[in-house]
Amino acid sequence: MLPTLITDLNFEPLDLALTEPFAIATGAPTMANNVLIRLKLADGTVGLGESAPLTAVSGETQASTLEALHSVRQSLLGKDARGWRPLGALLGEALPKAPSARCGLELALLDALGRHYRMPLFAFFGGAGTGLDIDMTVTAGDEAHAASSARAIVARGIRTIKVKVGALSAEEDVRRMVIIRREAPGARLFADANGGYTVAQSRTFLAGLESEGVPLALFEQPVPREDWEGMAELTRSSRVPICADESARTAKDVLRLAREGGAHGVNLKLMKSGVVESLAMWNLARASGMELMMGGMVESTLAMSSAAHFAAGLGGFDYADLDTHLFIREHSFRGGLRMQDGRVDIGHVQAGHGVDLG
Repeated sequence: MLPTLITDLNFEPLDLALTEPFAIATGAPTMANNVLIRLKLADGTVGLGESAPLTAVSGETQASTLEALHSVRQSLLGKDARGWRPLGALLGEALPKAPSARCGLELALLDALGRHYRMPLFAFFGGAGTGLDIDMTVTAGDEAHAASSARAIVARGIRTIKVKVGALSAEEDVRRMVIIRREAPGARLFADANGGYTVAQSRTFLAGLESEGVPLALFEQPVPREDWEGMAELTRSSRVPICADESARTAKDVLRLAREGGAHGVNLKLMKSGVVESLAMWNLARASGMELMMGGMVESTLAMSSAAHFAAGLGGFDYADLDTHLFIREHSFRGGLRMQDGRVDIGHVQAGHGVDLG
């Protein structure tokens, strides 16, 4: 028997309490109701994966993710893990509406392969680098929350702040941005509306920031996913780079954004698209001259470390939004990414993503 054949595959709920609701324009979960995946190879190697469904973004739930995983379990047993790309394509066909389930399986598969071959995933993905400068998020909330969150982020040594907007009016969000600018005068500022604005509201927001003298380095997904014309209109007229997130779920989406001038950059998230699809998206974005952000859903150290390996190993990323593990109150993992003063590092990892159960 080949040592890399998949011999066992198990799933279980991974419920993680958050330090605060992860509030965005479309929802505010207080728990990360994720799924832990264990994949075993014939030689006894075990790879770990995580699925992090975010209902507000993809419509997935923990229950639907577990159901999706169980539906493909039997078809994966006996397969050779070395064929991870065709297996990823197979999962794409079988689970087109369950990207976080696909991603969790792909991460477990790649972790097992990395451990089998004693290769860290950043090297597996290309070895371009081992570290990334990250931002941290100010979730949606009132002005007092914005001020206290900004102070806490600065205290961590993080120098880029991403602010969730779109849950309130554009005028209220401008006031929050002014306060954050006051509390963190040296920080680079991003805004992420998660599709919560219209084109008119987006313009009001940008004009308000300009009037208040608040510099914005990036404006992410200002309008809903399907408003392709609105994204293109803002991309043409805005002096602030526009980044697509919800509008960039597949390689076809990235191709459409590039052809229509729908964004200056795209946010890749493994949970949103899966690993194999994200690789195709990375290639298209790079070939089109678009900027790249690496992001995530509400993920633990396990999935965040995997995303860091992906982005650092491939290289070419202009922004890294890999902070959701900092919102998790406690978990049972050890190892994985290390962080100091706003920079994550995975250069110490010897095999796979480097995360183990504590």
